[in-house]
This record gives sequence, C-alpha cells and structure tokens, in this order.
Amino acid sequence: MTILPPKHLLVIAAHPDDIEFGAAGTIASWTAAGARVTFCMVTNGGAGSNKPDTDLAGLIKQRQEEQCAAAAILGVHDVRFMGYQDGILQPTLELRRDLTRIIRELKPDRVMIQDPTMFFAGNYYINHPDHRAAGEAAAYAVFPSAGTRPIFPELLAEGLEPFDPSQLWLMFATVSETVVDITPFIDQKIQALLCHKSQLGEEVVDMVKGWDRESGKAHGYTYAETFHVMVLKQEEEEAKNGTGVSLKPADDEPNA
Repeated sequence: MTILPPKHLLVIAAHPDDIEFGAAGTIASWTAAGARVTFCMVTNGGAGSNKPDTDLAGLIKQRQEEQCAAAAILGVHDVRFMGYQDGILQPTLELRRDLTRIIRELKPDRVMIQDPTMFFAGNYYINHPDHRAAGEAAAYAVFPSAGTRPIFPELLAEGLEPFDPSQLWLMFATVSETVVDITPFIDQKIQALLCHKSQLGEEVVDMVKGWDRESGKAHGYTYAETFHVMVLKQEEEEAKNGTGVSLKPADDEPNA
C-alpha cells in the first residue's frame, strides 16, 4: 500500500491520550519523514479521575503536560488545548466554528479525527460520548464549514479565508480499509502512551501491542494501525505523479 506522509497533519481528539492509543505509530512515522503535525485536544481532561479529593485544576494542568511530553516523543511540537469541559462534550455549532477556525488558520492537507459513528467496540466498551462529539464536530468542520465562505462569516472578519483539506482520516473507525505498518515505531508509541501517567501504567502495554499485532497480522506486519480514509480532493502534484494514498494493496510484499 502506497501512503505518502502529509505535508501538514491536524489531529483532532477529545482527550489527552486518545491520539496515542489510536495513531501514535503512524504519526511518528510521518514526522520522521518530515511531516509537520499539530495536535488539537478538544476537552480539558478534567474528568480523568474518580477520586473524591482530586485537585481538578491540578489534574487539567498535569494532563496538558503529559500530552505535550507524549507529543514531543512523537516529533510533534504544536499542541492546542481548546478547554471544553471533559465528559459532557456536545457537537455544537460553537465547537464546529472553533475547529473550523483552526483548520482555516493551519491549512492542513490532511485531518485525522475520531470516528463519530463508532458507538460500541465489540462487547466490552461503550465508546465515550466525547469521542463521538469531537469526531462529529470535526468532520463537519472539515466539510462543509472550512471551505464554505457563507458559513461562519465572523471567521472571514478575522482574516481566515475558506480552505479545503485534501484527506480525512478516521482512527478507531467502524470500517478500516487502510493499514499502516508501525513496526519500526511501536516503541515510540508505547513511550508516548506511558507519558499519560495520571491515566494509565505499564498494564496497557500488552493490551495495546495486542491490538496492533492483530491489526497487522493479515498484512504481514508485526504491528499496524488501521484507518478509514476519505480522499476529498486530489492534490495537483499527486494527480500528476499518480502518488498519494492507494487503497489497494501494493504488489510488493510488506516487511514484517
């Protein structure tokens, strides 16, 4: 499968640690290839503890620091925190406008989000409603809001002209046809994940490696991440050269 790295990737997720679970290996491979990456965390992470004596303001600060440390391990040095309240996120027009603002400002050729249609994972996990809300608002920010002039005219007044990203990638998608070999980057993924000390510990290592091993098995990869990819527009140079994202397996055998 031929997958070129993006020029600039914007990753939008509900909580600190969401990106590391879903796409850290892929992101590490792209930054190693020279891609510029921005993380956008929608909520403040303040619902990340059930202890009655938790200092919530301190927890929010800690989770931001953890996210920045994790991002740095992956080669990401631009992390945005939107500050929406954790646990009760809704896909409001306000959120969509805020995400549209970021897309128009950064002009990423590729945007990665959480799949808003993913409700249940197997028979063991109800997808967090914040994940779905962030994914829905982000999808509609990508289209139609980011590229449509009459939507959110207040952004035009801020000097933010319409912009259309070329690709939308969904992590933890209900249907995933695109498989990325992350074998050389699995250690970076685990190191980044373990930065989130307020939320998890070494017990997640085997679980996450098991997921990624299973994702890669059918394709000959030791570890892989999977995505649903939408090609919204073909980049001019890719159309000319016939490169970019190919959703068909390549002829050559993958490296295990």
